[in-house]
Amino acid sequence: METSQIQVKSPKTMAFILMLGAFLGLFGETALNMALSNIMDQYSITAATGQWLTTGYLLVLAILVPISALLIKWFSTRQLVIGGLVISLLGAVLAAFSPSFVVLLLGRLVQAIGTGILIPVMTNVLLIIFPINKRGVVMGIMGLVITLGPALGPTLSGVIISSLGWPYIFWISAVVYVVLTLFAAAKIVNVSQITKPKIDVLSIILSTIGFGGLIYALATMAEAPLSSPQVWAPLLIGIIALILFGVRQMKMDKPMVNLRVFKYPMFTLGTLMMFLSILVILSTAILLPLYLKGALLFSAAVAGLLLLPGNAVNVIMSPIVGTLFDKFGPRVFVIAGSIIVVIGNIMFATVISSTTPAWQIITAFMILFFGLTMITIPSQTNGLNQLPRELYADGSAAMNTLNQVAGAAGTAIAITLFTSGQTSFAADFPSAAQPEILAAGVKYTFYFVAGISVVAFICSLFVKSASDSKAKAPVEVKTEAVRES
Repeated sequence: METSQIQVKSPKTMAFILMLGAFLGLFGETALNMALSNIMDQYSITAATGQWLTTGYLLVLAILVPISALLIKWFSTRQLVIGGLVISLLGAVLAAFSPSFVVLLLGRLVQAIGTGILIPVMTNVLLIIFPINKRGVVMGIMGLVITLGPALGPTLSGVIISSLGWPYIFWISAVVYVVLTLFAAAKIVNVSQITKPKIDVLSIILSTIGFGGLIYALATMAEAPLSSPQVWAPLLIGIIALILFGVRQMKMDKPMVNLRVFKYPMFTLGTLMMFLSILVILSTAILLPLYLKGALLFSAAVAGLLLLPGNAVNVIMSPIVGTLFDKFGPRVFVIAGSIIVVIGNIMFATVISSTTPAWQIITAFMILFFGLTMITIPSQTNGLNQLPRELYADGSAAMNTLNQVAGAAGTAIAITLFTSGQTSFAADFPSAAQPEILAAGVKYTFYFVAGISVVAFICSLFVKSASDSKAKAPVEVKTEAVRES
């Protein structure tokens, strides 16, 4: 078994800086969901325009993350971490000032660039500076960051909006970015291997068009039918570009993203489990605020606070699952977690109405996140553990890219089904009140989410420990010492 590791003086400090920076970026994915109505009023824009604050963020991440595998091989760890934090800071300040919607959107896109750099670097560095027997705990905490960031977005922003106003979402982030940048300058050391491979411009263009077209089509699908050229044209172009990108990568000696990572079965399965889990998380993240505010008529702050118990389960369970993963492996957690997620989604699909007691929604949400924590951490850790060290950056880029696609897909499909469910219910019950119609739309969408969780359960049955699935010729073990300069 490969135990390749680079020793640094302050691995925990480096991990903290990277995780907090990534958390702020992932928090930004959903932070404005609760503020959309305020922003629409302030800038006199429609909901379709306002949604681009989230869609545009995911679009930049989906485009940039695969390129990050190349950046890791061209720039040092310090350059990427400090650069990512400074770019995120600039984006946050720009969004906080924002005299117009265009400037606000530009600030969001700039912040997404910083996040797109930080997330893959975080994964790659954590795999390098911690031994394989400690990765369960570390990746458990990282899994918490990845799931808790988007999940806490509506909760924290709801409180901030009610007490201070939406620009303070960015001001608070900016202050933390400043502190993190100073810490990074003092504590981050170079651990990446800079090989400066040849930059293949065509690969970058195909990747950008492919993922950009796919995300754009999925986001637009929430407002236009599949038959609309605005949907099918970018979808078709994106799919063709991705196929050409994949073919080109497989033929190159030094590809931009080494798709050979998918030849490792547990990595492929782990990536699929992460994809399905993120799809469920982001679908739920957009559905529950709509339901709590529109059907149960809670305020933004209260709606956000009602989601806290589920997030608390995530916080408590992540380090526990990470620790136990090192002892028991992934299979027991992934299968059990998948069953629990199915139960949680069936509860949502069963109890949701315009008169559902809040405690039932809180309970179902807690059960859902209890199961999701047991899936995401072992799936990601086990998948990346099967890769040899030189493929960590490529594996991280591939997994994180598909996570962003899953997020956009979950959001777009959820809104599409939500709208369809409302339309169908309103046609069958023309005298129904708006809260009843909205609740029916959410309930209809959870049938789809429950179906996704059943697919995840079936996939979980094939999970086994990466140590039992290692390549026949693992990479030679190397341990290096890096001194902090």
